[in-house]
Amino acid sequence: MNTADSGSTSVPRALTRMDEQSARRRQSASMADVARLAGVSSQTVSRVSNGYAGVTEETRQEVLAAMKELGYRPNSAARALKRGEFRTIGVITFNLSTTGNMRTLEAIATSAAQEGYAVTLLPVAVPTQDEVHGAFSRLGELAVDAVIIIMEVHLLDAATISLPPHVQVAVADSDAGDRYTVVDTDQAGGARAAVRHLLELGHRTIWHLAGPEESYAAQRRADAWRAELIEAGRVPPAVVRGDWSAESGYQAGLRIADEEDCTAVFAANDQMALGLLRALHERGRRIPEDVSVIGFDDIPEAGSFLPPLTTVHQDFAEVGRLCVQGVLRRMRHDAAEHGTTLVPTKLVVRDSTAPPPSR
Repeated sequence: MNTADSGSTSVPRALTRMDEQSARRRQSASMADVARLAGVSSQTVSRVSNGYAGVTEETRQEVLAAMKELGYRPNSAARALKRGEFRTIGVITFNLSTTGNMRTLEAIATSAAQEGYAVTLLPVAVPTQDEVHGAFSRLGELAVDAVIIIMEVHLLDAATISLPPHVQVAVADSDAGDRYTVVDTDQAGGARAAVRHLLELGHRTIWHLAGPEESYAAQRRADAWRAELIEAGRVPPAVVRGDWSAESGYQAGLRIADEEDCTAVFAANDQMALGLLRALHERGRRIPEDVSVIGFDDIPEAGSFLPPLTTVHQDFAEVGRLCVQGVLRRMRHDAAEHGTTLVPTKLVVRDSTAPPPSR
């Protein structure tokens, strides 16, 4: 009985030792081991590992089978040093809570993946010169090939921040003149289209629920709103500000709802427009019979607002794609000019806008 028990337990122990030895062999497998097993040269294994041409499909499959059997994985760090690139793009952003930043980040990640690059994200809490340089230093330690900055605040356009000259950089949602590669939505064109739509419906003037003062996009939209009204011979009302959130739109909406002469509001983003709609509903102001509301962004939920929201569509996917293409061109020393590329917007008319009520 004891002998049987001993024998029955010795087999699993032996198997365990064999498994451990096999695992160690698999972990320590080298390129030379793969070459011997596949019956090819180490150079051929290297070409297969790096995806180079010049290897027949039959040989490639034999090498891949040997890699699988031995548990061999190419050393990505070594390959990166040899090639001089890490196939990674760093992204610095100052705010992860806004719709624009999140959708731009998503678009950058998608576009980078299509080009065979990974994305390393580094949020920066305070947009200052020291914080930005610290972020670049940390991304350098993480080994990235280039950096994209999603910078909606006034920094580069005010020259309060300079970026390291030796790093290939693209900037989204800002203005840096001709110093950097910048990709931005046509903020002014989109805002003008929104105001023009309301004027053409017959509204005498349009109120503006603006974003925060430090936001580059908010300023561009507010400036365009004001300019379009003045060019049409209308008097711009006082700006009402929010912080991009639906709650700030709601609080601003409670004040706007008390303005009896207000028949139209251009909100600088859809989230604030959502809060504004709620406030107007609560105060008994019908949309669009009493007050027309138009937003900016065209978030996926905009068509499900009550009523469905007329808004300005931003092509975040194109902004992200152009940012990635911009830094890749600079990395490859192609002709990549500094300056700003504007991505067009499109007015999407739904049920939240209509002619003003007859007086």
